[in-house]
Amino acid sequence: MTAVSFGDRDEEDLRGQDLREVDLDGVTLAGCDLRDADLSEVRTDGARFVTCDLSGANLSASVHDGTVFSNCRFERARLSTARFVGCKMTGSDLAGATMLGTEVAGGDWSFVNLRGASLIGRCLAGVRLASADLTDADLTEADLKDADLTDAVLRHTVLRDADLTGARLSGVALDEAHVRGAILDLEGAVHLARCLGAEVR
Repeated sequence: MTAVSFGDRDEEDLRGQDLREVDLDGVTLAGCDLRDADLSEVRTDGARFVTCDLSGANLSASVHDGTVFSNCRFERARLSTARFVGCKMTGSDLAGATMLGTEVAGGDWSFVNLRGASLIGRCLAGVRLASADLTDADLTEADLKDADLTDAVLRHTVLRDADLTGARLSGVALDEAHVRGAILDLEGAVHLARCLGAEVR
């Protein structure tokens, strides 16, 4: 399959377009409408999507390496088995996106909206999730080792049996999450105790 050349685009209407054969490496798309576009199995390397609307888009089995998705919308987007390697997702809204089998390897997911996301057993080790909204998300048995959760919102978040070893938890109200069986290092355990009103000496 030969990829089609595709230059930078600004505020272009690409709704419902089949972009599976488009070469998006290094391309910048700013303010583009990509609702319901087909990006399944697309591979991007160093591309930049800025304030783009990807609601309803199909990104299944796509692979993104060092790509930026800044302040983008993914409502109803299909991200099943998509892979994000070292991507910058800051400020993006993924509430309502299908994330079955989605892989995240490092990267910056600060200020991302993941309300209600099903991330059961997912590996998020070392991922930056500062100020992310994980309200009602299910992270049962998730690997959050060394993740940066500074100021993240964990209201009603399920963290049962999740591994939080080495995770940064400053500003996190762990008492609002379901943490039964979660694995915490000493610093995390002290933080949880303080959230519960205990005096640690």
